[in-house]
Amino acid sequence: MSYWSYRELLSRQDKLRRSIYEALRDELDEYLLQYGLVESYQNFVNKHVPYPFVEKRELKPRARIPDVEYELHNRFLVIFVEDLIPGAFKKYIRFFDENKVTKENLMRSETLRFSKQYYRNIKLFESTHFSEFLKAMLPVDYAILIQRDPSVKARNRYSLSHFHVRIDWPIADAAENLARELRYISKDLYEKGEDYAEEVQKKFFEYFGLPLTAGGRRTAAMVAVEFLKQIPCICTVYAGSSESRAIYRISERGVSKYILMKLSNTDIERISDTHQWQADTLKKNYFVAEQDDEGIVIFQATYHRTSHARPPEDGKLRELNTEYFWMTVTNQSILPKPGIWDKSPLPYSFIYT
Repeated sequence: MSYWSYRELLSRQDKLRRSIYEALRDELDEYLLQYGLVESYQNFVNKHVPYPFVEKRELKPRARIPDVEYELHNRFLVIFVEDLIPGAFKKYIRFFDENKVTKENLMRSETLRFSKQYYRNIKLFESTHFSEFLKAMLPVDYAILIQRDPSVKARNRYSLSHFHVRIDWPIADAAENLARELRYISKDLYEKGEDYAEEVQKKFFEYFGLPLTAGGRRTAAMVAVEFLKQIPCICTVYAGSSESRAIYRISERGVSKYILMKLSNTDIERISDTHQWQADTLKKNYFVAEQDDEGIVIFQATYHRTSHARPPEDGKLRELNTEYFWMTVTNQSILPKPGIWDKSPLPYSFIYT
């Protein structure tokens, strides 16, 4: 049973809220792809440093990612919730009056700088300057939280409510929660011994498409998603990683990874021929940059969970077999560059070619 309701099971009021949330999430996707990938690439160009493109092997399930931090790559953690996080959850999702987005709290922060004067409504998603405000907030340590604005009852409005939000739920508790849901344990993580508990925690990382050595933001992202299953609504967590040079998007739709990828002249010709386009059409709508006669595009890999990472249909307890894969690649696409309105993602097989 899902912790969130499908659209057809919602009231008309909640259907409207779902529609607004999903439309705003599309916009947030664009903001973060621009900041996390396109502007990261420009950081490297400005410093005359070669951009570390992701290799295809790094996109495969269970892939090991080089343990290198690239300081020029933008990183962030964003939690976007369809409804409100209850105050009772503050013990593990640390949002308080002290880190609420107010002028006074922001002025106390030494890391935030704004090119525009702060005003109260700038934190609202509907604000004209929200994207600029969001960009200024993204470099802050820990997470930023976007959720429904409770001050307005008559309509659905979202705001960036808190910054510097720590995720303090232990990984062991999160892994235990997932293992119970998937029926690999009945109650306690250690009920089958320490070795079994350790394997469960390793599979917890695989469940979210992350290597066991994943850094702080990515680890916090998966723990946040698991914890927020307690809220009967959908949420989306984005983690921009300077180690994996990727953006992770975890939602009710599964896990997606976004990277920058180079296209050779041969690739460009093949894609153009497939879609009966001129090469200039591809360049205009999909290239975020060009380098050495190669086009640079945003590539998306989408992963779905196998039957071993879903609750069993009979609901019975089962044994964990670490050999079974929990994730599989289901979609590979080249995305239109941020700001393009009338073009769709292009199917493009890359990972296993």
